[in-house]
Amino acid sequence: MLEIRNLHAWYGESHVLHGVDMEVPEGRVVSLLGRNGAGKTTTMRALMGLMGRTKGEIRFGGADLLRLRPDQIARKGIALCPEDRAIFPSLSVTENLFLPPVVAKGGMSVERIYELFPNIRERGSSRGTQLSGGEQQMLAIARILRTGARVLLLDEPTEGLAPVIVQQIARTIAEIKALGFTIILVEQNAHFVEGLADIHYLIENGVIVDRLEGSEFAAKIDRVDRLLAV
Repeated sequence: MLEIRNLHAWYGESHVLHGVDMEVPEGRVVSLLGRNGAGKTTTMRALMGLMGRTKGEIRFGGADLLRLRPDQIARKGIALCPEDRAIFPSLSVTENLFLPPVVAKGGMSVERIYELFPNIRERGSSRGTQLSGGEQQMLAIARILRTGARVLLLDEPTEGLAPVIVQQIARTIAEIKALGFTIILVEQNAHFVEGLADIHYLIENGVIVDRLEGSEFAAKIDRVDRLLAV
């Protein structure tokens, strides 16, 4: 269980998170939904120790993550897949895959990764610049699976992707969940997470404003859409 209690965060002098509370059960998919600027990415960065100033508590594996450095958090088995995917354009697909070190026990084997992402094997010699957005997203997810992470923080994994690729990403996340991984999905696309996430948190202006079980999400999708509307 990953527990976030009364989490506050600042960018410089700007107070961005105002007491975020979330629980992420092991082996579940949890979505964090909100507009641009609502605090979604800041929450993920705080979980990885990447915010300069934070206050509150993030409990995982008996430790308070707010007291740890980013490298120590990674060794706890938590990894962030950023919105920009961070694929190095001058490196090949294989080089990108093997770039980060294995830092925690239980990393997915390369052969298992190739089974989940056959395009990664097929495109191994291609440069990062030659990959489509969907292929880059698959590579970014595969890369953190190899490091030993068991808790995956996926920031806007469907951003800018065609509908058919979005469906493929959803199937991949469902497969990863079935293998026992814990996933936090940061999204603006409510219809993508419907039926995929077990628990949904809605964030607005740095505060969690609602928590919905997966079973009640469809009945409240109109309210969710209004919250996410620009």
